[in-house]
Amino acid sequence: MENKPNIYTNEKPKEVYGGVPSFLGLPVVTKKEELTGYDLAIMGVPWEGGCTYGGFSSCTISPKTIREASIRYTGYLPDYDIDTFDYMNGCDFGDCEARNGDYAFSFQAMRDKFRQVIDAGATPIIFGGDHSISYPLISELAKDHKKRVGVIHFDAHLDNMPAFGDDPYARCSPFNRLYQDENMDPTKIVHVGIRGPRNHQQERAEARKYGATVIPAMEIKENGWKASVQKALDIATKDTDVFYVTICSDCLDASANPQGPVDPCGLSSYELLMMVHECGVAQASAFDFVEIYPEPYGNQTSAHMGCWLSLYFMNGLTKGKFKL
Repeated sequence: MENKPNIYTNEKPKEVYGGVPSFLGLPVVTKKEELTGYDLAIMGVPWEGGCTYGGFSSCTISPKTIREASIRYTGYLPDYDIDTFDYMNGCDFGDCEARNGDYAFSFQAMRDKFRQVIDAGATPIIFGGDHSISYPLISELAKDHKKRVGVIHFDAHLDNMPAFGDDPYARCSPFNRLYQDENMDPTKIVHVGIRGPRNHQQERAEARKYGATVIPAMEIKENGWKASVQKALDIATKDTDVFYVTICSDCLDASANPQGPVDPCGLSSYELLMMVHECGVAQASAFDFVEIYPEPYGNQTSAHMGCWLSLYFMNGLTKGKFKL
């Protein structure tokens, strides 16, 4: 493709905003009309809603930090000897608008920008932001495929509480909103990697009530990542038109996620990358990665993990689409 991502060059990366490089140095698109002809579109969602554990994190700067980390990478994976950008082309569509504390405005802005990407026929690659962003995005996709959208949700937590106090849209509640969405079938939602004492007993009861599937981290460790992701895919793709992949960074073990929530006993980076790659091979329709908390002076390991996950996902899309 033209403007193919490259490394080992002194060429200056393209910028989304002043001083912020575009993801992988991809072409920058600012208008919906310019999306035509792109297979992949990067979208940032610098949003944080109600914080469920006191104070605010730095997840609003995650899209910026992931973009900055991305300039070290290309679309080539020697694991499969495939370069995504030999087959597909991509652009960076910048960030959607967000107003701190204003769910109505911000969620509509997310829906509108996401709508522009899917209407253009591109696969959205989305970087949040906290996990509340998945509700408006998946809900928007479901408008086009009523009751026929599958979801594979990688997380340490079910994020399906009815509300956080009087806030029904907090990061602990997006999947309860989806369970109740008129265009969603909750039996096609699979929660993968669930574990640990930061879950509430009611969350498991909510999943059971609505018929969502839970694949705990322990099951993945005992049965292996291949069997586990196949189980998730079987459920999310049965009698559906499309499926969406959403990843909270804390599905990873704490050792692999130093700028994210601290949850031990999680997936290794290898397990998660392989599972996400298989979701790409199966032709998932959208991908989001959320909940990292960048540090001012750090290696930003979690941001780099977000880059790797998106690249393995894209590589899987390429492998599946072109039968490589």
